[in-house]
Amino acid sequence: MITTMKEEPIYLALPMGDPAGIGPEIILKMIDSHATPFSVALVVVGDASLFRKTSSDLYLPFTFDAVVENEADLLEAKEEGKRCILYDMHTVDLSCFAYGAISAMCGKAAFDAVKLCVELVEKGMCKAVVTPPLHKEALKAANISHIGYTEILSDLSSTKNAVTMFDTLGLKIFFHTRHLSLRDACKAVTKESLLKTILSCDAITKSSQAFDMQLPLVVAGLNPHCGEHGLFGDEEQTAIEPAVFEARRLGVEVVGPVGADSVFYQTRMGKYRAVISLYHDQGHIAAKTLDFNQTISITWNLPFLRTSVDHGTAFDIAGKGVADSQGMVRAVLVASEYLAKGDMYQ
Repeated sequence: MITTMKEEPIYLALPMGDPAGIGPEIILKMIDSHATPFSVALVVVGDASLFRKTSSDLYLPFTFDAVVENEADLLEAKEEGKRCILYDMHTVDLSCFAYGAISAMCGKAAFDAVKLCVELVEKGMCKAVVTPPLHKEALKAANISHIGYTEILSDLSSTKNAVTMFDTLGLKIFFHTRHLSLRDACKAVTKESLLKTILSCDAITKSSQAFDMQLPLVVAGLNPHCGEHGLFGDEEQTAIEPAVFEARRLGVEVVGPVGADSVFYQTRMGKYRAVISLYHDQGHIAAKTLDFNQTISITWNLPFLRTSVDHGTAFDIAGKGVADSQGMVRAVLVASEYLAKGDMYQ
């Protein structure tokens, strides 16, 4: 296949996140960093007035080369070769806007932005979705029933089995459960549910060139020292070991349980393909301790690729100009890398 210099770049859709958080700031900083590969272009979905305010208040360049308000204008901008496009939704009323404040307006605006991003991907105008942070309480204030991006994207795309994975400098962590209390997360560790997670993670890793298939998957232990044969809990004996055994019987290269105090380090050092964390904080602590700013999230099993920063809206520093954009930069870079490898979303 012969390519030319005029070949269209891959367009990524970026919702603005919660307007009152650091999303607009880190997007502007990411754009200004010039870290986006030449093969990638951006469509940022949000409010032009908000981005101009953020640019002015924080002394950041407003470097969009086109501002559009509808799909026809977006297509025209793409045809003209514009590489950093702002899709203006007019959803934020600046007269009642404040940085760092929970509001129904901002929750609704954040939801509307990601909804439009999904529509742009479904219509072929963008290839993947890359997200800055949402605020769960703002979503609730706006009567949005979903608690976060994974749930929102699953509903918008009619996906029943979305799987979250962290990527931190080569350490890849899948999650058996996400937003559950610790008590409920422990209850969710059953042979049947964990087997389903193992099979799903194995299928995902086989679909992507990002994983070393010469290495096995590994399941983290739930209890201290993997329960010490029932001394500190019996979930390893009653659920985890049987799930691993059954997965191996079905042909999956997986081992475990391996103590959570060592399995993440071992995976980082190249012993395992990826680790399956059994609950939210188990994997979050490992990833963010390794490198907080460069931990990014990938949502698998959607009909499109989604990468994301893995930090919150940081309302305490919103509007102060001190937010770190490394996670936003890396989320864009990882999206471009996965797409370039010809993975399942091509």
